[in-house]
Amino acid sequence: MVDSDAVIRALCAVDPKFAPLIDRAGPYRLHVEQLSSPFQALAESIVYQQLTGKAAATIHGRLVALFPGKRLTPLRLLDTHHRRLRSAGLSRAKVLALKDLAAKTLDRTVPTLGKLHDMPDAEIIEHLTAVRGIGQWTVEMLLIFRLGRPDILPVTDYGVRKGYARFFGGGKLPSPKYLARRGERWRPYRTAAAWYLWRANEIPGKNGGRAAR
Repeated sequence: MVDSDAVIRALCAVDPKFAPLIDRAGPYRLHVEQLSSPFQALAESIVYQQLTGKAAATIHGRLVALFPGKRLTPLRLLDTHHRRLRSAGLSRAKVLALKDLAAKTLDRTVPTLGKLHDMPDAEIIEHLTAVRGIGQWTVEMLLIFRLGRPDILPVTDYGVRKGYARFFGGGKLPSPKYLARRGERWRPYRTAAAWYLWRANEIPGKNGGRAAR
């Protein structure tokens, strides 16, 4: 469990521009959803790609309903014909990605949950991005919201970049490369920095300025 006060003191010490944002957003309180199965979490991520939450949830529900007990497993998925998977509303690309995920779970390219907890961030990213359809951003979201890793900065995330523009960049959207350089000073709490940059987009007022209440 990360100490919110310690995180806030550290970020403000290395980058005083965080102070007004933290003052507006409040204590650091990242919600981490427990990861029970890397395969199932990544399968859900593949289904949800480029879809609204409601549409993705419907398709994911249809997908798991194809299997006994609504339990999606790598072997069951590999044994299911493409056409049956497509009947759930999946695109051809997503079916191929899910099949590859299942195969790479069985051959241990996708680590078990126990191994994931012991692996460094960079190694997890290397292993999981070997799966078709899984990019670095998807793995970063898993690292943050399912594994609770404290030092992840998703520099390609539009919300993070937009939040930075509002409170740090005078409204100018930073490039991922620039944000990565700036974020070096936020180690080892870059996840908290990202969380505050996401919160920045929820605060009213032009460019993060104080709005009338």
